[in-house]
Amino acid sequence: MIAIPFPNPIKTSGLRPGNRRFPRLPHNFPVSFMANPRFLYPLHGLGQMLRARIFKPSKYSLPTRVGIGCLKLVNLVCFAHLFVEYVGTISTMEGPSMLPTLGNEGEIVVVDRLSTRLDPYNIARGELLILLSPLNPKRYICKRVVGLPGDVVCVDPTGQQAPSTEHVRIPKGHIWIMGDNADASRDSRIYGPVPIGLVQGKLRTRLWPPSKFQMFGSNMTYID
Repeated sequence: MIAIPFPNPIKTSGLRPGNRRFPRLPHNFPVSFMANPRFLYPLHGLGQMLRARIFKPSKYSLPTRVGIGCLKLVNLVCFAHLFVEYVGTISTMEGPSMLPTLGNEGEIVVVDRLSTRLDPYNIARGELLILLSPLNPKRYICKRVVGLPGDVVCVDPTGQQAPSTEHVRIPKGHIWIMGDNADASRDSRIYGPVPIGLVQGKLRTRLWPPSKFQMFGSNMTYID
């Protein structure tokens, strides 16, 4: 048997009734103070409480507990689905149509879906949008807004898809979109005005790579 010396009583002089300040330990307080039951009692009580909560017998049977666990998992999956569909999501970008604003591959961005869900017409010229492709509804595309309903825009300023002198008025409920890299982009120059209903969200932030972190917004400049 090993005898562990108990520390000297702690001096509590100067403490008044109701003062909850823990008394300061003397500088020569022995390391073996944890052997003192006065210090072990709170830890013992905490251990008893944790054991009681962890190993407490359940009032439900095993099939019931499994069913409750499955229900919680389903709720979690539904919550994640609703969040991604109506609030926002993190996505990867690839393709050359938005060079040099966005890289060809390997970039991670934040897509805001909530703003377009609350107000589909809350779109400004110059913003980057995520849309369902008019050519392939199963594919998402990222383009920049060039014109809003009622605007008169040049069909193709580059003259590649149409004469640069040709203009069109955007009908109600539609927008005109283009890629920043016109030479490698399929956009409204090919399939015309795009229904606002195809808009899935706004590209807000580039997260990766960290060296290219950027917040996106409208970059249009108005000339009087």
